[in-house]
Amino acid sequence: MVQFNDWCRWTNEPVGNNRHRVITCQAVNLPTGIQATAAVVAGHYASEEHVARALTRLGKPAAATLIQSKLPTTKAIRSGDLGEIYATEWIDSHSGGYRAPIKRLRWKDHRNMAMRGDDVIGIRQDTQTQNLQFLKTEAKSRARLTNQVLVEARAGLDKDGGLPSPHALSFISARLVELGNLPLADAIDDALLKHGIPAQNVQHLLFTFSGNAPAPLLTASIQAYSGPINQWGVGLHVEEHADFIGEVYDRVIDDANNA
Repeated sequence: MVQFNDWCRWTNEPVGNNRHRVITCQAVNLPTGIQATAAVVAGHYASEEHVARALTRLGKPAAATLIQSKLPTTKAIRSGDLGEIYATEWIDSHSGGYRAPIKRLRWKDHRNMAMRGDDVIGIRQDTQTQNLQFLKTEAKSRARLTNQVLVEARAGLDKDGGLPSPHALSFISARLVELGNLPLADAIDDALLKHGIPAQNVQHLLFTFSGNAPAPLLTASIQAYSGPINQWGVGLHVEEHADFIGEVYDRVIDDANNA
């Protein structure tokens, strides 16, 4: 997990019946943030089992090469990927029980291509009814966040009537079957193919990672929404956005070579 509490401060603000949270990196804790992030990045691109097997069979240089070959090399793709990684990590640790059941970036078509479809879908299961609840997420990463970027994110959240797309859910279900998590795969298939997904079982998460303060933009975006689905906004603010991303990926490569 990315230990946000070790390097950021938090502020929460209600927006009508919805809410947003801003997570701000403290300058003095920047090295901690880089290390905490780098510690989880490799696992979003390659499973621990795959890396361990390469290490055992082929040795440390090959395992390091395996990791490095999966990391994007372009600034834009690194930025977008890291935004999705942060959204996934926030869902798993701070969303009140939702979990992102797969790490999508392990299945990228090419390391310098963006993933298609819903950025992240968090899922939690009611212990009594076994019904699934979904957190449909759009993650945006920009050195300078703008209203237009959030308009694009809103368009993504509103697709498919605001529900998780059938394609995204089918993708998750197929990966869960491969990973051996048959109960959750079956529950997703039941929701998608048998019962349907009512809007009250869905929440939206607009997650931003930016070099400028996101609070006013998140507030305006949430206020502009008039649909029936509950809205969350979460903004991670790191002033040295581009340099921070570069240092994170450099640290991932260094750690792989020195493991």
